Amino acid sequence: MKLEGVIYCGDNLEWMRQFPDEFVDFIYIDPPFFSNKYYEVIFNDGAEVRSFEDRWKGGIEHYIGWMRERVFEMHRILKRTGSFYLHCDWHAEHHLRLMTDDLFGASNFKNAIVWQRFTFHADAKRFGNVNDTILFYTKSNKYTFHRQYRPYKERYIKSHFKYVDADGRKYRLDNLNPPAGRGPVYEFHGVTRPWRFTKEKMLEIERQGRIYVSPGGIPQIKRYLDETKGQAVHTIWDDIPPINPRAKERLGYPTQKPEALLERIIKASSKEGDLVFDPFCGCGTTLVVAHRLRRRWLGIDVAPTACKLMKWRLAKAGARPVEIIGIAYEREELKKLTPIEFQNWAIGIMSGTASDRKTADMGIDGYSFMERDPIQVKQQESIGRPEIDKFETAIRRARKQKGYVVAFGFTKGAYDEVARVKRKNDLEIELLTVRELVEKYGK
Repeated sequence: MKLEGVIYCGDNLEWMRQFPDEFVDFIYIDPPFFSNKYYEVIFNDGAEVRSFEDRWKGGIEHYIGWMRERVFEMHRILKRTGSFYLHCDWHAEHHLRLMTDDLFGASNFKNAIVWQRFTFHADAKRFGNVNDTILFYTKSNKYTFHRQYRPYKERYIKSHFKYVDADGRKYRLDNLNPPAGRGPVYEFHGVTRPWRFTKEKMLEIERQGRIYVSPGGIPQIKRYLDETKGQAVHTIWDDIPPINPRAKERLGYPTQKPEALLERIIKASSKEGDLVFDPFCGCGTTLVVAHRLRRRWLGIDVAPTACKLMKWRLAKAGARPVEIIGIAYEREELKKLTPIEFQNWAIGIMSGTASDRKTADMGIDGYSFMERDPIQVKQQESIGRPEIDKFETAIRRARKQKGYVVAFGFTKGAYDEVARVKRKNDLEIELLTVRELVEKYGK
């Protein structure tokens, strides 16, 4: 079983139960929020719709139970030195915190990070909810953590770095007190007390011109702005905005998180070569960022359409080859899918886009990539002339000259009608059996 560089399609619980113990270094999850909003159903994907409905029946208790059995598996496959981040919002945060405290141990809880994703949110008769929460746990007291920094705000620079040397470098003055008041004791510039550095180090700093003696005779050290890492990141993250409608990284995925957010998290709790795992990987932001940061990666998502998008996005980022495991290709498996799941499977194979309209779709189930030519999908064995005639009308209504019909099989009358339409009306309809679809567009 492949355990890196692959996307598994399907229920993450079923896949994780097949994984070995303690092989993952880092896990980030952005699971479906308990928010009662259907915007979380992505791409009109049947598998996601069904999974969404399964999460909701039974209310919050069912949702936490659904989450618990999955987080249990994540805890099992996480290394003893590993870290776990759970992204949630206010609807279920307190329930999830109790659940993860129980599974990871309250002593392994590290932070509740507040990510401010809105600057304003109009909530009637209460304070506006403008943030998500990211719960940070480790599996033991031995784990990777690299402090992260953010640029100083201009206001802070003006108030703290208010001195400028002869070279035009901004600096601030800092005391030379040792940590906890414990340090080597000696005389320096007429002052005898504990100091932060040894006397040899202090003299070296003075030779560099970094010691300033105040009018009161107290030595201080110059801290230059261009040498600082910035402000240490704490638990309030208000410097990473959500993805705006015009952002280059925007993919149209309703719950897509910015790459900067994942970059900070992955940098903080992993190192190059570590295995990063996201079992709710959606449009693949975690995997793409992990690849860019030279981490190994592994992902799972329930939606075939999302898996196809991830594969394209990873390939664009230079990750090759990218394999999807679990999308149904066998005839009998495909027949077991619900009509909407089969429809989105077929459109996904073509890298197309599902129609926004699920009722009164006028005979068009989706559109091809780039050209946006109509696609109609039929989960039937023998599509005949009448269906082709109706689809011809749909193509004309869409003002297109080409369209695709996908089915398990077509009658001779269907092929004859396609030839007639092309000859008389110069309109092209391509008939694709499931076998031909797989052969042409591949995995």
